[in-house]
Amino acid sequence: MSVRDDIAARVPGGDTGLIVLVLASAYLLYVLAGIGLGYDLRGQLNSIATLTFYIGVFAMLSLALNLHWGYTGLFNIGIVGFMAVGVYVMALVSKPTFVAGGAAQVGGLGLPLWVGILAGMVAAALLGLVVALPALRLRADYLAIVTIAMSEIVRFSFLSGELQQFSLFGNTVGFGGGSGLILDFVPPLEALFQSVGLWGVYLGLIDAFQVIVPTNPKPVVDGIVYGLLLLGFVTAFYWLLKRTGESPFGRVLKAIREDEDVANALGKDTDKFKIKSFMLGCALMGLAGILWLMPQGAVTPNFFRPRVTFFVWIALIIGGAGSNTGSVLGGAVFAAVLYQGPRYFQNLVSTVFPNLDSPSGFGQAIGPFISQLDPVPFLLYTVDSIRQLQLVVMGLVLIWLMHNRPEGLLGHRKETASVISLSRPKSMATDGGTVEGGEDE
Repeated sequence: MSVRDDIAARVPGGDTGLIVLVLASAYLLYVLAGIGLGYDLRGQLNSIATLTFYIGVFAMLSLALNLHWGYTGLFNIGIVGFMAVGVYVMALVSKPTFVAGGAAQVGGLGLPLWVGILAGMVAAALLGLVVALPALRLRADYLAIVTIAMSEIVRFSFLSGELQQFSLFGNTVGFGGGSGLILDFVPPLEALFQSVGLWGVYLGLIDAFQVIVPTNPKPVVDGIVYGLLLLGFVTAFYWLLKRTGESPFGRVLKAIREDEDVANALGKDTDKFKIKSFMLGCALMGLAGILWLMPQGAVTPNFFRPRVTFFVWIALIIGGAGSNTGSVLGGAVFAAVLYQGPRYFQNLVSTVFPNLDSPSGFGQAIGPFISQLDPVPFLLYTVDSIRQLQLVVMGLVLIWLMHNRPEGLLGHRKETASVISLSRPKSMATDGGTVEGGEDE
């Protein structure tokens, strides 16, 4: 039995119970941290909403990457490029049309938000097709070089003044250039609830929430509900990829991951399978990028730097490539511990020890440690600079994982290639009597 199966077997509810257990542990730690920081109820709810938001986006991106790397063995490190295309195309389609003198420098086509979301996903998938056609004949590191180059080309294209403003179908549209793009469409929650006729019910919920948060409860409710909406999308991603992995299509993808030459020898057109897998994963990355940035109010090209791709890879490696449950857990652990955790830790230390005087520079911190073996100044400097050292901490965690647990927390699930059980029955009747069966073959 694999480690993943052993852990899941010990937790009631299997995979679902394991995910719920990890999420509950993360929320409990954040509530305790909030108590230590002296948060009131509003602060605690905002803390939970923020944690839920980041768990949702990193779990979705980790699941999408798992389709590429965990299922098909495609080394994609251009995730942010597909996110950027999804977000910017969504904005182009759904932003209101340009009005002279308005706050937004450029407008959009003014179509409904759901149309923009679908357009963003299709655009990310088409970009995946453009990248896949020449690049998927490459292996390993070479494919990685192509995908990261593509992501930087996309970022610099959106930074370009040539695409800052142009005319499309008689409308003045654009991508805003280096100054960014204002996302001045209808807020996503309002668009969602209006489309299903529940906007009045939602406003009533906000009014009722004044009993808990008397002053301006709408931002608190919006944060919690949007976080829960993201967890719903995580569930949908998980279900889709689980069904994909269990289908004949998914079994071919895993065969390509293990040995593409063997899959070719069995008559499978591996190029077509890889292109389909790549396009589906890119569409999901585009959707995750849209859901991440849609409620932010603005987007700038420099958000889509390679470090976001680096974050998603760490989340996947933590959970274990090839495991959808591991992808969700990796996203949750990364968001709670490595992404948001350092900020809470620094605030907690500052609250408990408010009068700590940390050194202003690295030299002043390391000097006493070298000359007098006094580690206190260095520790104080480390705590004070923990946000700047966040990438260093992530790198150290990644190195440790590569050396000690390269398969991640859960690792690859052991799978049988056959759709029926190949185990020998315990006993079977024959003409000559009863034959006892042996162990599984």
